[in-house]
Amino acid sequence: MALIKQIRQRTGLAIGVIAGGLILFLLGGDLLSPNSSLLNSNQNIVGEIAGEEITLEEYSLKVEEFKAMFQQRSGRVASEPEMVSVREQAWQALIVERVFDEEYEKLGLTVSNEELVDMVQGKNIVPELRAQLVNPQTGQFDKNQLISFLQTLETADPAQQAAWAQQEQLFAQSRLRIKYDNLLATSEYATTAEAKLEHKAANTIADASILYIPYYVIPDGDVKIEDSELSAYLSKNQEKFKVGNTANLEYVSFSILPSGQDSAEVISRINELTEGLRTSVSDSVFVSQNSEVQSPFFTFGPGDQLPTSLTTNVGEVVEGQTYGPFVTANSSYVTYKVSDQYEGTPKMRASHILFSTEGMDDAGKAAVKTQAETVLADIKANGNFAAAAAQYGQDGTAQNGGDLGWFAKADFVEPFANATYAANSTGLLPNVVETEYGYHIIEVTELPNSTYTKLSVLELELVASDATRNDAFRNADAFAAESGNRNEFTENATEKGFRILQANNVDATSRNLNNLQNAREVIIWAFGEGSVGEVSEVYELNNSYVVATLVSRKEEGEAKLEDVREQVEQQVRNDKKAAMISEKLAGKTTLEEMKAVFADAAINEIPDLRLNASVIPGIGFAPKAIGSIFGLQASGQITKPVQEDIGVVVARLNNLTPGTEIGDYTSYQAQLSMSGSQRMTYQIMMALQDLADVKDYRYKYY
Repeated sequence: MALIKQIRQRTGLAIGVIAGGLILFLLGGDLLSPNSSLLNSNQNIVGEIAGEEITLEEYSLKVEEFKAMFQQRSGRVASEPEMVSVREQAWQALIVERVFDEEYEKLGLTVSNEELVDMVQGKNIVPELRAQLVNPQTGQFDKNQLISFLQTLETADPAQQAAWAQQEQLFAQSRLRIKYDNLLATSEYATTAEAKLEHKAANTIADASILYIPYYVIPDGDVKIEDSELSAYLSKNQEKFKVGNTANLEYVSFSILPSGQDSAEVISRINELTEGLRTSVSDSVFVSQNSEVQSPFFTFGPGDQLPTSLTTNVGEVVEGQTYGPFVTANSSYVTYKVSDQYEGTPKMRASHILFSTEGMDDAGKAAVKTQAETVLADIKANGNFAAAAAQYGQDGTAQNGGDLGWFAKADFVEPFANATYAANSTGLLPNVVETEYGYHIIEVTELPNSTYTKLSVLELELVASDATRNDAFRNADAFAAESGNRNEFTENATEKGFRILQANNVDATSRNLNNLQNAREVIIWAFGEGSVGEVSEVYELNNSYVVATLVSRKEEGEAKLEDVREQVEQQVRNDKKAAMISEKLAGKTTLEEMKAVFADAAINEIPDLRLNASVIPGIGFAPKAIGSIFGLQASGQITKPVQEDIGVVVARLNNLTPGTEIGDYTSYQAQLSMSGSQRMTYQIMMALQDLADVKDYRYKYY
């Protein structure tokens, strides 16, 4: 869908701006990893999607496409760690093409040329462009940058035009996905009956005394377990113990961390460069030429946190001053210079609780306003804003106490912005605020701040020198050459005093061996050309060279008892302990009598246990026990012993306060509908992938 000629007269953009966030929205992830060995593999199939085999050639072309988009976006070639994300995005794109495109076609969903023009130059410019094209002085979207590029696009080189065409396609795919998700999300509806149940679950409260008996009250030695019992349990519960492709390895690691001499050389250089930065008249040029970080010149606005290595060493920064060098958490050395401080667009911070009124008539809005004012009065009396936000908030901020973060006045609708920016102090606003979205209870957490700080960052990494690395490699290479099989591997390591480390149950898609990161090449060897008992070549990881031997390998499928014996034994042991505990409690009529049987048992008094809870305070996750408590018919009754993962629970109901009926359940309906809508996008993706029966064999090569 190329619109270059339609757009060129009206808009513009630097072609390097590729919407990386948009790709992640479409594809949902950053999961797998790299290895060029795929391109040299004799295998031709890397997976299956909806019954269709995905060939190496098709997948490689898609990887190159996303690699090119990364380069256009960032202006550089993706590093090997970044290729993890690139490859996964390419794979997910193939899934989207085969799964979602068919759904779009069935529903007749399209994006017209007019709509796409509006997305890049009209009133509804896509957020990805708006976020990238920001005026550094104002912190706001600058449409002039967009206009500047697209006016010259027709005369740009073919590579730039092709990149923009790719960008258009990405925007169109994103819009189709939004339409599809919204089509299903807006169909989410909660009935009055569901709203009543939600209200009842949230407001029905039990006062209960709860006896908790942990499994350890019975020693493991008192429980006899036969292999036949383990086999029977596993046979009945295979779904709990499915195993993937796993391997057990042993390896020896040869460190390539910097030596003392390496450290001394870096310290000397950073001290010399710090003096150069201190007297520099062009800080950004100086750090660009000498710093080893990708973006050595930053602007920090209101709410942005200055680097930790600066704030932990300096109380208050002053314009023109140079601070450092300091040691960072990543063991690099860094010096900062405050190149500029200026006043820009003010920003402030607030939290809110939204009571939605969208789609309601006047009567519904009046009821919601009354509810909001009641909650506001409760917050004024008890100061429980975050808890109230979690309970009543009807947007995505509810999960984090209603926090909206730092925002400019122009970021919000006028009534909300006027109310917050009129505040003279932090704290709760006295009245609810009405906007087109509903009624808001607002708490101002930070007053407006307009100070912006530009930092020049001079950072040098502390890495091993070539001499240090060469010495470590010689040792690793000699060890690998002398170890022809696992027995020799063990003998040589023992003789030379090398520590043999074990990595058990390593997943085929894992990227790490214990705490050794980016060990993908070793794992590919273990699941590819490596055979049991064989010793690998030398592999270079981030901070070490590794030589490994393959101890064993398991194929994906139903678990065998020897693979999961420990987990099965734990389950069977707990079942037997629960039965023994219940047997010892038989005939006891009070919790106190039951507690006397077990010295380590405890009675917890829970006066406010709610029906919608799944966790008992002081005990843990116990949904079956909670259900049993609310299933009792009268005060004073005691539940039967309930087996939970954490132990055995017996409870006495002291009092039950049912949730009172209310006149209008509209707010609960809206809350349930919104919650369902927010989960819909993820659920759609998971459901369609499941229906497509995606099989991923890339672990053999990547």
